[in-house]
Amino acid sequence: MAEAERGWDQDELLRLMDVQPAGPGRYAAPAHGASARNVVEAGQLLADAVVAASKEVPGQRVLSASMVFSRIVRHDAGLEVELEVPHSGRTYSTVQARVIQDGSPRCAGLLLMGADCGDFLGSAAPMAGVRLPPRPFERPGMDVGGREIRIVDDAYDLDPRRVGPPEMYVWTRFADAPPAAHLHAALMTQSVTHWTIAAALRPHAGYSEAMAHETISTGISQATIAYHDDVDVTQWLLYATRVVYTGRGTAQSEGRVHAEDGRLVASYSVQGMIRPFARKPSPDPATVL
Repeated sequence: MAEAERGWDQDELLRLMDVQPAGPGRYAAPAHGASARNVVEAGQLLADAVVAASKEVPGQRVLSASMVFSRIVRHDAGLEVELEVPHSGRTYSTVQARVIQDGSPRCAGLLLMGADCGDFLGSAAPMAGVRLPPRPFERPGMDVGGREIRIVDDAYDLDPRRVGPPEMYVWTRFADAPPAAHLHAALMTQSVTHWTIAAALRPHAGYSEAMAHETISTGISQATIAYHDDVDVTQWLLYATRVVYTGRGTAQSEGRVHAEDGRLVASYSVQGMIRPFARKPSPDPATVL
């Protein structure tokens, strides 16, 4: 009998991203289990590294995190995050991370940790002047219990005839506050990689997210996030993503996350892949980015 598919909610995201010590410099995450698309999202993998590094260097917070997603990681098996700390200082520390599954490296990352400091000088990019839409965003496969998403102008549209600028403004919040600051950061990180592909397709008539993994091959290949201010995921967060380049099989975006009170809490860049399938998509997720 096939294993029943486990549902998605805030508790499940935290169960997967709150990686646990599994030896010196090693942290383990459990399997989610059976899933319609057996591929772990890039943002979740980067969040795993953020949590692992926060536990490895507990006196400092994550200032930036970058990861290259070279190979697929599956939902139906656990994973490990292996860390190396080539430099540990009073002000800054450097953490190298590798995501391992089935004994094979899948992703490589680099994180900058830092001792916190009060504002000596202060300035930040302003928040986009977009209002919170009245209707929640609902789409099969993207629903997470305890997480609310609202998308400005219904821009995440599966209709390939509808076109718009290469940007997405997305509000999110979670129902419950996790018990640690690095888990707030992890939940915020998980959503950062959601919006680049959809934004890149918006200006191009005849293409939409409905075609992803069906007639066009898409995926996230690299992401970098800078963590600026404290984040509370139970308050509305505005993700403003703008694609600055699409071509040669790639899409590149830059973005910002503002809290509802106007504070800039993070900024990011994401590179994605958008390519035609050279042959019929493989049912084996290990062969698909």
